[in-house]
Amino acid sequence: MQKLQTTDYLVFFIYFLIVAVYGYWIYQRKKKASADSKDFFLAEGSLTWWAIGASLIASNISAEQFIGMSGNGFKMGLAIAAYEWMAAATLIVVAVFFLPIYLKNKIYTMPQFLRQRYSGTVSMIMAIFWLSLYIVVNLTSILFLGALAVSTISGLNMTFCMVSLAVFALVITLGGMKVIGYTDVIQVFFLVLGGLATTYLALGLVSEQMGTTGTMKGLSFLMSQAGDHFDMIFEQSNPNYISLPGLTILIGAMWVVNLNYWGCNQYITQRALGADLPTARSGLLFAAFLKLVMPVIVVLPGIAAYVLWKNGMFQTEMLKDGELVQDNAYPVLLNLLPTGLKGLSFAALTAAVVASLAGKANSISTIFTLDIYKNFINKDATEKTLVWIGRLTVVVALIIAIIIAPLLGIDKKGGFEFIQEYTGFVSPGIFAMFIMGFFWKRTTANAAMFAIIGGFALSVIFKVLPDYVDLSFLQPIGFAALNPASGVIEIPFLDRMGFVFIVCVAVMVAISLLTPTKAPAENALQVDVAMFKTSPGFTAGAALVLAIIAVLYVIFW
Repeated sequence: MQKLQTTDYLVFFIYFLIVAVYGYWIYQRKKKASADSKDFFLAEGSLTWWAIGASLIASNISAEQFIGMSGNGFKMGLAIAAYEWMAAATLIVVAVFFLPIYLKNKIYTMPQFLRQRYSGTVSMIMAIFWLSLYIVVNLTSILFLGALAVSTISGLNMTFCMVSLAVFALVITLGGMKVIGYTDVIQVFFLVLGGLATTYLALGLVSEQMGTTGTMKGLSFLMSQAGDHFDMIFEQSNPNYISLPGLTILIGAMWVVNLNYWGCNQYITQRALGADLPTARSGLLFAAFLKLVMPVIVVLPGIAAYVLWKNGMFQTEMLKDGELVQDNAYPVLLNLLPTGLKGLSFAALTAAVVASLAGKANSISTIFTLDIYKNFINKDATEKTLVWIGRLTVVVALIIAIIIAPLLGIDKKGGFEFIQEYTGFVSPGIFAMFIMGFFWKRTTANAAMFAIIGGFALSVIFKVLPDYVDLSFLQPIGFAALNPASGVIEIPFLDRMGFVFIVCVAVMVAISLLTPTKAPAENALQVDVAMFKTSPGFTAGAALVLAIIAVLYVIFW
């Protein structure tokens, strides 16, 4: 398999130089970031709408999308794009309803919201929990999958690739949120340009298979050769139903997944929390439009690789230890790119990985420094000390991720589903806690504690339930299906999340109503209907996004 050539490394070096020089220039222009903790962690008042939108996408799109989602495209097809297209709709909801609450109440971190709305105990538990989740699941997955792809393409040692990606991300992260936000604009440019180049090549290869040329002809051939890979809503008989259970995608727990990720996640919301409401909303709307394009970059190549594999290509490249590995689809395609273009796509993949690592590390740093260190370790810490602690936290988090990433078995399961399922153990409870805290003043701290602990326990119970109970009675109503991997009838993990969310909300209501006194008034957030009013421009843009999503689902139902 052809590895990177001198021209490819030159293209990659140019990308690296542009990001490094631009990041340093931003840092020098705004040296306040070295002394002001809010500016370091949030880039307060400094990010434009386009920087916020680009940073959201750069931080979100990483190896789990390029590698993991392309792998799912290879296995199940366009249906996996639901995560991207439903995310676009979710960003509109977050911009309209969530952001005004955060900004009106001066919320800068998610644990701060929990402390202000519920109690210090709830906040502390969740701060520790989030740190563990971000490091053990997210940071490690991004680093491992990114290094796996880079190693496959370049031929470099896996450990060396992990360390190099971590160091690159570290350099960007130490400059603070402002440097991350503005360098993410460049990262997104390379990400989209290189990603489109790979898709263009993949469709070109497919068209060659039918003895013709042209990207659109390749897409047409793709749809004719793999028609089952262009169904957005699976029937229960589909072997992939266990991953994407029918209408749950549109009216079920896919909303819990996305609303928790985009609206209750420090890693994401941090980009908008330092801006005013109109700027933050415009940034999220821009990100929603970019989300609509992402499946072209991260799903279509996987489907193309499937068609090419089905027609005799990549018969050995897609194997590892004699077994078909879906996550090999994207790296295999990259290795077919011509010299120069391959370097561009390599830069795009690296940009996605580094931007996500930097964003995640900055969020880990923010939560530890502002919610744990400042509140429980050194309440009198100076601004300079907080920034120093924040930078030290970044270094420690990345070192931990490098050490434990190879031990987690991330490569044994599709990378994208690995992240979705394991974060799904906590997402329902967290989202229930947030949504109830937003919109029902009566919700108590004890109810929130149940959502944290009870939500996780319920998720585990639903996970192991098939080992003890025959769930075939749920099959007729679509809430259970045969898992081809285990041979057991299971509740799809998205449906499990939906059930846990409903139970959490019901029990939270009961606990709150059974509490003798109402929640203290000072714990309630400032919320009024006028906060949710949007500008005509935003309303028009949001309507366009939702209309495009509706058309896509009508076409590919």
